[in-house]
Order: sequence, then C-alpha cells, then structure tokens
Amino acid sequence: MWQKLAWLAAAGALGTLARYGLTGLVQRITGGGFWGAFGANFPTGTLVVNVLGCFLFGLGWSLLAHGLQGGQVRLVIFVGFLGAFTTFSTYAFEGGQMMREAQWASLAVHMFVQNCVGIAAVLAGLALGQWW
Repeated sequence: MWQKLAWLAAAGALGTLARYGLTGLVQRITGGGFWGAFGANFPTGTLVVNVLGCFLFGLGWSLLAHGLQGGQVRLVIFVGFLGAFTTFSTYAFEGGQMMREAQWASLAVHMFVQNCVGIAAVLAGLALGQWW
C-alpha cells in the first residue's frame, strides 16, 4: 500500500512539474494568444497541456490494454502522472473568467477545442496505440 502511494505521489509530482513547465513555455511562445486570435489572455498553455494529456491517455490506454503492463502501472500513469498533468479545474476557471468578461468568441473556441479536440486526441492516441 505505501509503495503504491509513493509511486502515485512521485508520478503526480512529475505530472504537476511537466504541466507547469509546458504551460509556461507555450504561453511564452504564443504570447498567450491563440495563434494570433482572441487576444493575449487566451489560455493556450492549458489547451495544449489538456489536448496532449488526452492524446497520451488514449495512447497509453491502448498500449497498456494490449498487455504491456498491469494495473499498478496504469494507476501510476493515469491517476498519478496524467491526473496531475491535465487540469480540468484550470480549464473551468479560465472559461468562467471569459464568461465574466463577456469574451464569448474566446469562450466558444476554448470550450469547443478543449472538448472536441480533446476527445479526438484520445481517439487518435487509441488508434496509434492499436496500430503500434
């Protein structure tokens, strides 16, 4: 039990650090904008992290489902690392900020891309894992 908790904590810490680093890097590279649209406050970093997390979830699930590893490894990867790497609460908070500021076009893009592209990324990861 303690070993499992230690692995979860370590994976969660790595996921958190990866999210923090990648989100900051993307925000700096894009200037906070969404490829030149929707202003400098668009949460491009959160978008990239969540879509990448969805893809990695699909890929990992597919690869691990085909017998590469057991339940303990899945727990550490999906709950520990990816649970800390992706961030639904930040997505919801940023959407709420856009609502408060009546940034309706940004909110629509934010919600559409996070949800639809996120689901497509999971499916792409699953497909790649099955092909692999």
